[in-house]
Amino acid sequence: MDDIDEPTGPSREETAKREQEEKERKAKEEAEQAQLPYKWTQTIVEAEVSIPVPATIKGRDLDVVLTKTKIKVGLKGQAPIIEGDFPHPIHADDSTWTLETIPTGKQVTVHLDKVNKMEWWPHIVTSAPKIDVTKITPENSSLSDLDGETRAMVEKMMFDQRQKEMGKPTSDEQRKMDLFKKFQEEHPEMDFSNAKIG
Repeated sequence: MDDIDEPTGPSREETAKREQEEKERKAKEEAEQAQLPYKWTQTIVEAEVSIPVPATIKGRDLDVVLTKTKIKVGLKGQAPIIEGDFPHPIHADDSTWTLETIPTGKQVTVHLDKVNKMEWWPHIVTSAPKIDVTKITPENSSLSDLDGETRAMVEKMMFDQRQKEMGKPTSDEQRKMDLFKKFQEEHPEMDFSNAKIG
């Protein structure tokens, strides 16, 4: 009976190449985001957009429109600073905007309450460059906000992603290998030399 080969990870060269590609992708993404006339952040349940405006601006000088699917923020009588369709709908009634004084002047802060509280947004408006949402690592504190079943599913997905990145088997692949190994031990009379686990 042949031993089952343990899966091997990527070579040093492959790892170095992958790390370099990731570094280049991240630098390109950061450069694209820096070109936007606003900054934005998100959690799994909400997004926030910060838009700098001149220090002399008052709330009545602003033109802010938030609907379920669109955003528009600008100064009255001028071209909007941001305008477009959201990648996914928001709860417009639960979304807000404020005009705040900051050290460099003022900014409009727009709080967006996502309808689907289980997905990351690749951008605030569909016309803007996308970020790679597969590279987002959620904060552990927000995992505790999820119900037990959803949390277990998210933790399993995160574990499987880390396993794949290290070239190791996912939880499902490991379970199959364990079952196969147990079956082999229970049936030593059988020949498993040509067996494939898939």
